[in-house]
Amino acid sequence: MGPRAGVKDVARHAGVSVGTVSNVLNRPDAVAASTRERVEAAMVELGFVRNASARQLRAGRSQTVGAILMDLSNPFYTELARGIEDRLAQDDQTLMLCSSDEDAEREGRYLRLFAEQGVRGVLVTPFSTTKDRLKQLARLGIPSVLMDARSTKISSVGVDNVAGAKAAVSHLLEQGHRRIGFVNGPLEIQQCRDRAQGAADAVTEAGFDPDAVLVTRIVDPMTADQGQIALTGLLDEATGITAVFCVNDIVALGAMRELRLRQMAIPEEMAVVGYDDIHFAAELMTPLTSVRQPMHQLGWTAVDLLLTKSDEIEHVQFTPELIVRQSSTFRRDV
Repeated sequence: MGPRAGVKDVARHAGVSVGTVSNVLNRPDAVAASTRERVEAAMVELGFVRNASARQLRAGRSQTVGAILMDLSNPFYTELARGIEDRLAQDDQTLMLCSSDEDAEREGRYLRLFAEQGVRGVLVTPFSTTKDRLKQLARLGIPSVLMDARSTKISSVGVDNVAGAKAAVSHLLEQGHRRIGFVNGPLEIQQCRDRAQGAADAVTEAGFDPDAVLVTRIVDPMTADQGQIALTGLLDEATGITAVFCVNDIVALGAMRELRLRQMAIPEEMAVVGYDDIHFAAELMTPLTSVRQPMHQLGWTAVDLLLTKSDEIEHVQFTPELIVRQSSTFRRDV
């Protein structure tokens, strides 16, 4: 492959000045139609491709935003990414997307890569250690927004996870469940801490002791296989559990898999509630009750904050909604 054709090559081939080629690229309306067509034909013949990196250096601002999501195999984060991409497309910005795979060190490597690439800004679904890393980016002039989180020091977009978990567990208590398995994720993750708080608040407000009602298992990573393992432990080691609340729908899917293997009826023998309300939740053989999050809107709003960022720290919080389906509708006698 020969050397890459540049603006000067196009100008020479089309018989115009370099300035005319620049105008065709940046202000095409300022160039006569016949001249513009000649320049565009030269670009095609030479295989000219605009050097976006050089253009960004001249403009002093990158057109690329970096995003690090916790687990792109989870449809929650896939839909979040779609919201990010759709909003960036409105402003002709591009997305550099990575998955931390629930690994804080991996997240750190990606943040260093973003700094080296000189991205316009960074969007992150964070760990407890993320904020210190983002301070380093801020010193380099790279702003950031946290997603699915809340912060008083960095702009953020999130959902009231305390309220979401509280609604889920309150629903199970109203259905007559007095011993509830709670399959949560690592407490280093803010969403998991908030959901633990919401679950405990629901039990306390109903007049019961959280330690007596909630039987907690932590899964890491938050996958279907780990959800199945957690439910196996709950069924084999704890007594009297009639319902399980899972930190997300993927974990709930694993729990339901174990219940099917044991031929336990859902919800008659075991109620199941998930979190996120990802697209398959309503399509399962036993449709899954879940806490709905505005996934696409989270991503869209995070980009809005980043691109219009002021010196003020802003937080946008959405309220989740419990969507009740067949997996939790059986009412137990109390």
